[in-house]
Amino acid sequence: MKKYNRIKLREGLRSSYWFVPLLITGAAIALAFFMLRLDLTGKSELMEKSGLKIYTGGADSALTLLSTIASSMITVAGTVFSVTLVALTLASQQFGPRVLRNFMQDIKFQFVLGTFIATFIYCLLVLWSVHTDGKQAFIPKISIAVAILLAMASIAVLIYFIHHASTSIHAWHIIREISDELESNIDYVFSENLGNSHPNHKGQLVEEIARDFEQKAYPILATGSGYIRAIDYDCLMKIAKSKDLVLHLKQRPGKFIVRGSKLVRVFPFERGNQKLTKQMNQAFILGRERTAFQDVEFSIKQLVEIAIRAISPAVNDPFTAIRCIDQLSVALCRLTQGEFPSAYCYDDNDQLRLIADQVTFAGLVDDAFHQIRQYARQEVAVTIRLLEAIATIAEYTHNKNNHAALLRHANMIRRGSQDLLEKLDREDVEFRYQVVLQRLNNS
Repeated sequence: MKKYNRIKLREGLRSSYWFVPLLITGAAIALAFFMLRLDLTGKSELMEKSGLKIYTGGADSALTLLSTIASSMITVAGTVFSVTLVALTLASQQFGPRVLRNFMQDIKFQFVLGTFIATFIYCLLVLWSVHTDGKQAFIPKISIAVAILLAMASIAVLIYFIHHASTSIHAWHIIREISDELESNIDYVFSENLGNSHPNHKGQLVEEIARDFEQKAYPILATGSGYIRAIDYDCLMKIAKSKDLVLHLKQRPGKFIVRGSKLVRVFPFERGNQKLTKQMNQAFILGRERTAFQDVEFSIKQLVEIAIRAISPAVNDPFTAIRCIDQLSVALCRLTQGEFPSAYCYDDNDQLRLIADQVTFAGLVDDAFHQIRQYARQEVAVTIRLLEAIATIAEYTHNKNNHAALLRHANMIRRGSQDLLEKLDREDVEFRYQVVLQRLNNS
């Protein structure tokens, strides 16, 4: 449970625009006090005696220099924040509000903002320590030299920010980031040991439970509302093993639940109680927004949303939609080569403990192609690329059920094009459809 709470906390901090700037600002405050302490110990005089000139100006010029750097940094910080808001607005309008999560988690934007704020705070603290009262005059030469270095570093960061802000709103950049997240999430979900079934024990026990499980199982109801961000399967397994239970999970990560929804069914019925309900609910991490953690469908639907917006009449950008289809085909090709987690999970004694609601290849194919197919019926290039993507996936598919899922979508694409496309376009679609059939037969 602590692991998933840490993940939830990490996701929240990554999506905040205050955490990283606050850390950098804290480091700047510590640096300012450290440098001022060096100046107070007379290190600058020792350096000058050795021939190293750090700062040769007077107190007035030091005040002017620090004031100039501080005012410039806070002005640039405001500009950076404004440019970030513009980028967020453009991305939301063109690619959908779900994409904002990727921008909010971009550490680079947060680092740039934190750099300027930290330089501003550092200069203020050093400026506050400068005294011009005759014999009591104090000029922190080392601290001023560091302020100049920070100003030069901030200029370099500003140049980097301009480059990063201009590339981050490009369609190819956003699609690539979502695709990378999808691939890493596939690796994580399919590396989990949940669902490793034992064929020698699975069949008989599953048949016994399936006969009267729903009638004799105790329903565990949700005590909160929101999106399921993660499920602590290890915690559920420990509970099931310690109390000798069989749990049937009715929900999976990514689903939205309301208070009172059925989360789990516990067998046998007589072992269910309020204490068990509380323990079960603690294993379901809820949130206001859906995230990609443990949820392969989420990233797929992000790519689908971008594709649908691209082929809408208001945007009319089929090339972006084609790029999304290409990335979806990459993910589905990877999925066909891996073994999907079984819905049945056993403990160390080969006793069935969990029946999980797992994603299937057919379901992910539906998520990837259904809406794009419906919106792209009159877009010849997108329709043809859908069939080409299915043909590519078919080369990597060796499961009959997966074949059926791909063939079903190829048939629907073919039927949808018969009435809406011109003759030559229908011939192109028919050719790609025959390629799909050939590859499905050969794989």
